[in-house]
Formats: sequence, structure tokens, C-alpha cells
Amino acid sequence: MSFNDPIAELLTRLRNAKKAKHRFVDIALSKARVQILSILKDKGFIENFLASDEKKKIRIFLRYNKDRRSVLRTLKRVSKPGRRRYCGYKDLRPVFGNMGISILSTSKGILEGNEAKKQKVGGELLCYIW
Repeated sequence: MSFNDPIAELLTRLRNAKKAKHRFVDIALSKARVQILSILKDKGFIENFLASDEKKKIRIFLRYNKDRRSVLRTLKRVSKPGRRRYCGYKDLRPVFGNMGISILSTSKGILEGNEAKKQKVGGELLCYIW
């Protein structure tokens, strides 16, 4: 089943897999999803992901602590197809007391909020993750 909003589908699949305590989840391949997942991997929210071009799938390995609680707490979609939210680099604020991240779609690609601030670029605010 395919949605009109691939980023919302990614966040929903991660949210559902986390709630069911799955070790991994498979989703359809897209460049935007791969960029978002590489940010999540760099920040330590997921263990790893494998992108397969011939199967057109991405397998995401979720990260849990030793008590089997997910490192991902909340995944919140901000900009939606019906209502886009844009912000400048000066408007970016810390997410959840600097324990979370914001992800933006900018003219320089999909960037994490602090990286967008460093590069002084704003854009569409895609989601908050903590």
C-alpha cells in the first residue's frame, strides 16, 4: 500500500515497529528516505539500514537499550502535504531540550537542524524526532 506522503509513511512504520518491539522494518526505497535514515543513523536513533536497489526496499534496524526500550521516543511530522511549514535558519529552536533533532528539506538537500543552522539555510521543516 502506497501513501501520497512517503515521509509520513516512514515515520509511521518506524513508530509502529517501535511499539511492537520489532528488530527491523522494511519500507520502499526513495532518495529522501535514505537521506533521513542516514541522519537518524548518524545521531544514534537507529542501529543501521540497508538499501537494496534490486528489491527496491530499505531494511531499517531499530535501536533499543538494554531494558528493550526503544531509543526513538517520538516521531512527529510537522510539514504535511495539506499544510507546508517553512522556517529560516534563525527560527530553528532546540528540540526537546537538545535531546531531539529537527529535519529540514533545504536547497542543499535534507539536513539536520543544527547542520542547517551552520550552513545558514532554511527550508521546509519535515519532522521532529526525539
